[in-house]
Amino acid sequence: MTLPTIRPARPDEYDEIARVWMESWVSTGLAEASDVLLTALRARLREEVESGWSLFVAEDQATLAGMLALHLSDNYLDQLFVAPAYHGRSVGRQLLAFTRQLLPDEIWLRCAVGNEKAWRWYEREGFVFEGEKLNPLNGLMMKYYRWKRR
Repeated sequence: MTLPTIRPARPDEYDEIARVWMESWVSTGLAEASDVLLTALRARLREEVESGWSLFVAEDQATLAGMLALHLSDNYLDQLFVAPAYHGRSVGRQLLAFTRQLLPDEIWLRCAVGNEKAWRWYEREGFVFEGEKLNPLNGLMMKYYRWKRR
């Protein structure tokens, strides 16, 4: 298996990126797939890019395998999602390694408390738990993590 290519996202891909985002989020068990959710993610994606997201995709032979959204000026990894068909194929590790190339000294992120698979993965990847706080936008309790280069 060859690893996907990570590259900047193109505006003509935003609908497909939103679909990958929804399918991956739904795979956590914290939401159900719906047209309402997909529409909201499409709108949010465009708004976030306009507000400063650096948006990347992992592409495997013309198929989107994952998405990555960063706020580079804040060292913030906002979104990292892997399409369910690519779970267990190191796409997440590849996206995280790419993030560490762009943010080599420090990265912070937040992860839903209910997304145990994700926050345990970040802990295995060297992120340190800093605390929990309620996200007023979605009502979910979030775990905050930070990674610093040694």
